Amino acid sequence: MKKRYDFHTHTLLSDGVLTPSEQISWAIKNNYSAIALTDHADYSNIDFIIKNLLNFIKNESKFYKDIDIFAGIEITHVPPNLIDEMAKYAKNIGAKIVVVHGETISEPVPVKTNYYAVRSNYVDILAHPGLISEEDIIQAVKNDIYIEITTRKSHALTNGHVARLAIKNNAKILINSDVHNPDDFCNYEKAFKIGLGSGISEENLIEIMEKNPKLFINKINDI
Repeated sequence: MKKRYDFHTHTLLSDGVLTPSEQISWAIKNNYSAIALTDHADYSNIDFIIKNLLNFIKNESKFYKDIDIFAGIEITHVPPNLIDEMAKYAKNIGAKIVVVHGETISEPVPVKTNYYAVRSNYVDILAHPGLISEEDIIQAVKNDIYIEITTRKSHALTNGHVARLAIKNNAKILINSDVHNPDDFCNYEKAFKIGLGSGISEENLIEIMEKNPKLFINKINDI
């Protein structure tokens, strides 16, 4: 079984159901090589999330030999013109990864969230961006922001649209699970099939699932 990389998951520090330790156990079961814990954040809880994730990683990550664990946040439903400021703040207090909750059609995300996210120098991933414009995809490429194809049912309805524009414009894609409970974990084989269902070719999927995660890890580690 091939290794899986997943940079968008949630614990009970926001609206997930698992502790970080439980999250890692399920990730190992699904043959993960790397996982990011990226709980939903706004200014009410950003310090709480990052402080506790960093504490978890400091004390427990040394016991997990075969999986890399990254502390992050998902900036969620905040006023769009606060995204850059909040992303910078998150990085300054220790977040390795900043995800922005994109304009999925399944939630009332503020209009222009995608626009402001891809113009930030501190955002790493734009998650489930819904009916994203080609202009915003092109801007994400300029800022080296990765575009997410999601395996989460409620957000995956626009995967085909996102994949088509991302591939057309050579945007970097990651396939993430947006885990909230154990049933959301997605091994390599299932993620590959969802990628195919999004209209991505097998050749592109191999690069997306095996090369892009390594490039992303190098980026966030400043290698």
